[in-house]
Amino acid sequence: MTMDPQQEGGSQVDVLAETERLYREVAGELAAASRRIGLGDIGEAAAAMRAVKDLRAAFQMVMDERTRVEKLRKLGAGVVHDYALDLAGARDEIGRRLARLRDAG
Repeated sequence: MTMDPQQEGGSQVDVLAETERLYREVAGELAAASRRIGLGDIGEAAAAMRAVKDLRAAFQMVMDERTRVEKLRKLGAGVVHDYALDLAGARDEIGRRLARLRDAG
């Protein structure tokens, strides 16, 4: 099985960057609304609540994308169940065992 992490992971990384940009933007809106509420502008309470909901959704998107990207990176590196497969080492061990069998007749 061949995998090109650049091809599959590239779009995921782009989505992650865009999601993080959105998160920072919504956080800025929330901070601005919070400052206006602190100055007595009660009308901004609805905008602040909307920004909190947007921020929560953006945070969830960031976490989901980070999980997907990390999974793709592990898959590309040959990590299975938190263990990396050493295929070169396994190939060498198989070669050694075959050589012993040949020598033993």
